[in-house]
Amino acid sequence: MNKIEKITAATSVYERLRQDILNGELQPGRKLLIDFVSDRYGAGLNPVREALNRLSSEGLVERKDQRGFFVPPVSIEGWRELVKTRCWLEGKALEEAIRNGDQAWEERIVVCFHHLSRTPWKLSEEDTSTNPAWEERHRAYHLALIAACGSSILIGICKDLMDQAQRYRFISVASSKRYRNTLEEHRGLMEAVLDRKADLAVERLVEHYQTTLRHIEDQIQPSPKVRFDPSMPS
Repeated sequence: MNKIEKITAATSVYERLRQDILNGELQPGRKLLIDFVSDRYGAGLNPVREALNRLSSEGLVERKDQRGFFVPPVSIEGWRELVKTRCWLEGKALEEAIRNGDQAWEERIVVCFHHLSRTPWKLSEEDTSTNPAWEERHRAYHLALIAACGSSILIGICKDLMDQAQRYRFISVASSKRYRNTLEEHRGLMEAVLDRKADLAVERLVEHYQTTLRHIEDQIQPSPKVRFDPSMPS
């Protein structure tokens, strides 16, 4: 295998393994043996190691000294910290985007919302996972909101946190039958952004994420709910 083929193989393993982790195909806490990953994706040992190391650097694979690689566990504490951090960082990014965004930015938000609104959350009532097209358009919508924040570094961090959140969302979808009108939540957020009402937009963003927080808390661990003020680090 030449250098280009190795890079291509490692990228293929990375993308497929990443998707299986995000979608819950590989359960949290599962050990990712090199041979198992190699057999699952039909790749050599070196591309597998490269893919695992790359995912480890992104927080989607956990590397333990002397023990190998694992799918990161999920916990109520980890979920709460993740939502809290998203509220802080995306709230700030949204404020800056509203301050800096131009007409093209506004139009992109409208287009992304339209695509999201036309895409079913699930392909059928029996599905235990979300529609992959919905996931893609949901991500595009939230990224469009903060695209004009002026910081590629901040956007990159927000993307990584979105990936982490997707893992928890799949747990919720698989075990919950409750209906939630996320379309109206997204519409209200868009309207506040387009009206350039930064405080209201951030408030709606935080409430949107806190609603998801409470919803998934019920699936992971039925217990007293924790609310927080995203403007007050703890």
